[in-house]
Amino acid sequence: MRKIKNSKKTGKLNPNDLKRSILALFRRQAKKRYNAKQIQKKLKIKNTKDSIQDALDKLENDKKIVALPREKYKLNKENLDKGETHVLIGRVDMTRNGSAYIVCDDLEDDIYVPARKLNYALNGDKVEVKFSKEPGRNRLNGEITRVLERKTEYFIGTLKLSSRFGFVITDNQNMFTDIYIPLEDLNGAKNGEKVVTRIVKWQTEKIKSPIGVITESLGKAGSSDIEMKSILIQNGFELSFPPEVLEESEALSEKISEAEIARRRDFREVLTFTIDPDTAKDFDDALSLEYLDNGNYEVGIHIADVTHYVREGSALDKEAYKRSTSVYLVDRVLPMLPEKISNVLCSLRPNEEKLTFSAVFTFDKNDKIIKEWFGKGVIFSDRRFTYGEAQEILEAGEGELAAELKKLNQLSKKLRKQRFKEGSVDFDMPEVKFKLDEEGVPVSVYVKERKDSNMLIEDFMLLANRRVAAKIGKQEYPVPFVYRIHDLPDMMKVGDFIKFAQALGYKMNIQTPEQIAKAYTQLLKDTKTRPELKVLEPLAIRTMSKAIYSSDNIGHYGLGFSYYSHFTSPIRRYADVLVHRIFEKNLKERYAVKQAELEEMCGHISRQERKATDAERQSVKYKQVEFMTKRIGEVFTGVISGMIDKGFFVELVDNFCEGMVTFSTLPESYQLDESRLFAVGNISNKKIKMGDIVRVRIVSANLQTRKIDMELANDE
Repeated sequence: MRKIKNSKKTGKLNPNDLKRSILALFRRQAKKRYNAKQIQKKLKIKNTKDSIQDALDKLENDKKIVALPREKYKLNKENLDKGETHVLIGRVDMTRNGSAYIVCDDLEDDIYVPARKLNYALNGDKVEVKFSKEPGRNRLNGEITRVLERKTEYFIGTLKLSSRFGFVITDNQNMFTDIYIPLEDLNGAKNGEKVVTRIVKWQTEKIKSPIGVITESLGKAGSSDIEMKSILIQNGFELSFPPEVLEESEALSEKISEAEIARRRDFREVLTFTIDPDTAKDFDDALSLEYLDNGNYEVGIHIADVTHYVREGSALDKEAYKRSTSVYLVDRVLPMLPEKISNVLCSLRPNEEKLTFSAVFTFDKNDKIIKEWFGKGVIFSDRRFTYGEAQEILEAGEGELAAELKKLNQLSKKLRKQRFKEGSVDFDMPEVKFKLDEEGVPVSVYVKERKDSNMLIEDFMLLANRRVAAKIGKQEYPVPFVYRIHDLPDMMKVGDFIKFAQALGYKMNIQTPEQIAKAYTQLLKDTKTRPELKVLEPLAIRTMSKAIYSSDNIGHYGLGFSYYSHFTSPIRRYADVLVHRIFEKNLKERYAVKQAELEEMCGHISRQERKATDAERQSVKYKQVEFMTKRIGEVFTGVISGMIDKGFFVELVDNFCEGMVTFSTLPESYQLDESRLFAVGNISNKKIKMGDIVRVRIVSANLQTRKIDMELANDE
């Protein structure tokens, strides 16, 4: 291969070498999007932007790259030659049937690996994968050649003892074998108990099973508490903090010195309050409202100053980064930071002086922002509202701070209206909540309703997050920063979804990504009056990309923002901690961190966020099944939400619990159509289709498999 060189005199590449270099850049970083100016900087060349743009145009004509909005380009995924073998590093994303997809930073598409070629890799592991494009198809097929890093070394399972050794049968369905436990490493655990095991060696020449030690016995299997702990551990989260982290936390003083207050803007005399859920203890944001003499007014968005207490490089900081997020299960919270920090030092509790990182916006009489200020502050919260209390005051128009709440609510609605006008997608998906008894067993299931008090807080947090990102991103010489990005939807997936919706009798006209926001927002409005369309909501969301953290800003499609970050929840998100540190330094002078290191941190935080989301969903599913164990034989109304060869899924209208009706329970056999939209009875030609409203009886609810079996009620 001919080596490409810059001209020593000019530092420029000739046209052919320029094309080769640009294409090589896109191939090295296949998920990145670049414009001409960014390519010029990345390649460190002195070619003009016009000459780089000309090369980009030619590569687009050759179908090597694809043009995107904002004059950016990305690699054409067809660029991988069919049959040619490649090797990359990625993460394992396991499927229910035992096969997996390998997610690689340098590939647009994931790599499919069948179960027999996983080479003992488990979900979330970092692996080396050898792959090629399947001839005649676009799918990438691969084989794992090495496991480079395990997602977790802790597993939960049931201990079985023999006279010479013990072994743990793990709850992880993807675990390829039992874990061997030497008798001296039982740590007091008894036969049949649920235990936590740490792998100390994955394999030896004599013993092919992983070798582990028991770190904790949880007692007899079956309790809700144990199952919730299992969910956390199986997703890679440790239940307790290391001793050195707790010692560091406990050593922190609650006293705020006068010298520290003097370094900050003093908001203690400004009316300030918080609005949070009933059970919340970590109040990480507060709002203030102050009217100025000239008729303008200031809204302050005050965020807990976590970085004042969690110093970079400390044991607290390292543990917070390792966790990266608090995990919210149905009945508990696994915090990112120890309780003294999250619930005491940094929690913006009423009638206490607290340190903040604040964003203050000055509005004129027409509710337009005319000035913004960012910096460290100190507040004294006058009132702690729950969402319910604030909502009652908004609806009644009277009560404590009624005028202030009304003003902020009016302003938030204007901000929201403008956001939707600019292209924000309104995905107001239902959030399932449970009322639990003293043992943690669900006694009722309900859907949390988003009201004005919820959206008021949401709108002001969006404002702060957006303006912080813009402050950094719009600088003449931007520095690497932690952005919250959301890519454009996959138009092929959107096309399939449109056909699916049309088959259900719902027509959508979408030709460009810009039209998706309006179409999806209209769909969500229509589902409120047409329950049969509810099945389309989750399918619409699946056409969208996942929001992630990155130092490479491409904007946030779902919100319609060109610049967006996370600034407002540093108690529970490490991304916000990073944002606070970088942002504070850049308020004083230009400060740039190494982008490669920052991008690696963004990747870790995004992966931890996905794990936390998985854990939260699993806890909801467990509690839904647990709720249904007390309702065997009862009849509910539901909507057919999915169809497979075996039968169809039904989501119950009242509580969003989902179960399956198998075709074998019906009075005749059914043939599933290729579209998977409907099935037809072989004798009666009766059609059962997606979106149908049906009455079902609960047959069984299995907590071990977390599955609910149903049958059509007699009147069906």
